[in-house]
Amino acid sequence: MVRFAIFGAGAWGTALAIHLARAGQVVTLVPRREEQAALMRSQRQNEARLPGFSLPDNLHVDADSDQALANSDVVFLGCPSVGLKDLCHSLSVSPALRVGGHGHVLISLAKGLEQKTLDVPSRVVQAALPYSDFGILSGPSFASEIAAGKPAALVLAMHGPSELIEDIQCALSNAAMRIYLSDDILGVELGGCLKNIYAISAGICASLDLGSNATSALLTRALNEMVTLSVAMGADLRTLYGLAGFGDLMATCSDDQSRNRTFGKRIGRGESAEAILASQGSVVEGYRACDCFYQLCQKRGLVAPILNQIYAVLFECKPARQALTDLMTRSLKAEH
Repeated sequence: MVRFAIFGAGAWGTALAIHLARAGQVVTLVPRREEQAALMRSQRQNEARLPGFSLPDNLHVDADSDQALANSDVVFLGCPSVGLKDLCHSLSVSPALRVGGHGHVLISLAKGLEQKTLDVPSRVVQAALPYSDFGILSGPSFASEIAAGKPAALVLAMHGPSELIEDIQCALSNAAMRIYLSDDILGVELGGCLKNIYAISAGICASLDLGSNATSALLTRALNEMVTLSVAMGADLRTLYGLAGFGDLMATCSDDQSRNRTFGKRIGRGESAEAILASQGSVVEGYRACDCFYQLCQKRGLVAPILNQIYAVLFECKPARQALTDLMTRSLKAEH
């Protein structure tokens, strides 16, 4: 049996914990603070982050990270990208962490880059915990739908012993969740990061009432841009046409459950990014990712017209309609 610990009791971490407990797995959800853990244990729900969903009786909630590590084999890193480095550092000094050989397997749920270094999650984790087996779980996965037991398909990208990877795949999978395997960790990471940026542009399109033709064109060209950038950075082309790329892009751009899409809708209505971020408690990964990928494109000489316009709207106060005009009046070319 595979034993799981999920560090980070946000909406997605909580939903994944509910899914695993419902599937009969041994799982501990680890909030950052003991008072949060105590409240969740007494209420049997995460009212702050995922209200309306009961925690199964067999789901343990414990803020004692050493105890959670001692009772687990697979550790999900369920924090936003901005907190990933600090979480990894805290785990690295824990006497309960097992590394190398039959040590803990670390699986990231983050969908963003480290802002100072522009590193993908795998590089952040491996810098702090270089001897641990590592993977990333990604794909279209709204937390409320996972918690409700609605069907979903995700991709788990890992390097390590094949038997171990298959054991984790089987433990995660049931009639409500189908897990596909990949060895392209970088591609899965980049797909999960980039789609959040383009979801902001989809929200802007919606608020400006540009219509289905414009939205379809945007998403098609956004996918092309995702593929171009990811392959230039070393990803496998096929990954971006799978669940972590195209699949996550479609979900995030088409549904208001997406924080990035709703953020874009508010931007399109004329609100400033700073005011929106200050008014909500949740992280908008696409906002940070846009800044990071803009810097990467500048450093590497990569062409990303849509991303560049989103950056100009978010960080240079460019009017959204002017950004649209500039995209539509670029020099004409063939579609490849």
